[in-house]
Amino acid sequence: MPPGAILVREVATRLLSTLADVSWVKVTRVEVVGGDDLAVTAQSADGCRVEFLVHVKSELRPVAFSTWATARRHTDAVHVLALPVVSPRLAELCRHHGWSWLDLVGNCWLDVPGVLRIERTGAAPAHKLPRRGHGLKTPAAARVLRVLLSPAHAGRAWTQRTIQAATCDHLPGAKQVSLGLVNKVVQHLRDQAFVEDGEAGLRLRDPVGLLSAWRDQYRLDPRQRLSFFTLSKPKVLSEAIDGLTSEFGTVCVYAAYSAAERQAPQVRQPRTWVYVRADHLDDFVRATGATPVDSGENLVVLLPGDPGVFQNFGALRSGGHTDHACTDPVQTHVDLTELGGRGLEAAQAILEQRLLPAWQKVGLA
Repeated sequence: MPPGAILVREVATRLLSTLADVSWVKVTRVEVVGGDDLAVTAQSADGCRVEFLVHVKSELRPVAFSTWATARRHTDAVHVLALPVVSPRLAELCRHHGWSWLDLVGNCWLDVPGVLRIERTGAAPAHKLPRRGHGLKTPAAARVLRVLLSPAHAGRAWTQRTIQAATCDHLPGAKQVSLGLVNKVVQHLRDQAFVEDGEAGLRLRDPVGLLSAWRDQYRLDPRQRLSFFTLSKPKVLSEAIDGLTSEFGTVCVYAAYSAAERQAPQVRQPRTWVYVRADHLDDFVRATGATPVDSGENLVVLLPGDPGVFQNFGALRSGGHTDHACTDPVQTHVDLTELGGRGLEAAQAILEQRLLPAWQKVGLA
């Protein structure tokens, strides 16, 4: 990363270049203040004067942003965080706290309400962000995220051991995620300001932001999607799933659109979607009378690499909703988002009807 004065100069150059692209904005003053901050005055064509106070940092972790930013909001200037690289999480936190931001390649969010807004994203960063902690892509990490994000757990306080125990809830015979892995994921979530520690234990701080971060990294394996045709009516399919569950435990559940039909009733589409454990696929096919097809499918089977998709932490819920034999609403949401198209509309319905109300009830959204 550029040291000290060099970084301040590069930030000044980038900011002036960005503002110069707006023909009716004229910069009238640039001054270094406080050692490594920039005071920039600009004026619009109609005489409106804008003061930018640019806070230049070589690095700032999301977990430290809120306290750091609050301590610096002591003027009426437009506060701008400038870093060599601004991560998506930091950009999100800036906007949430009313800050603008800028990086060294011109990605920015410069917002002067009623006067000016410049938003640029997509330019490759000039520097790589240092890798910190554990990512969210692995199946084991997903097991932790389902525990924390399930609306059935909204507002709950956790220890790392209770999180570990919950990663095998509703999964008879499944092993818990290791405590070391839970620790790594929790440390990453702390660093990104998604969770926080309190007297009662660990709590979610920003479930909407964490869900967004998980969606960005979540992927369905297209090789594990199978197409079938069946003449069985919906009631027969439901009875087949119940029968297999009674005999083998949770080895198949409604997924994606079919889970959404039960969790957000206005969601409708013609196919039935189910997760089925690979070692019980033959049992499911026999029970439903399904035939593999190359086209004209009315039954979509997803074979998960992670048994955590079968977890539903609130199988029976109030308000007329039933999640019987369905993926947890948070799993339904990320699956639908990954499917795209109409799936995005269905995912939004799950978010608005099942996830946000639970988080809003405990003051988290």
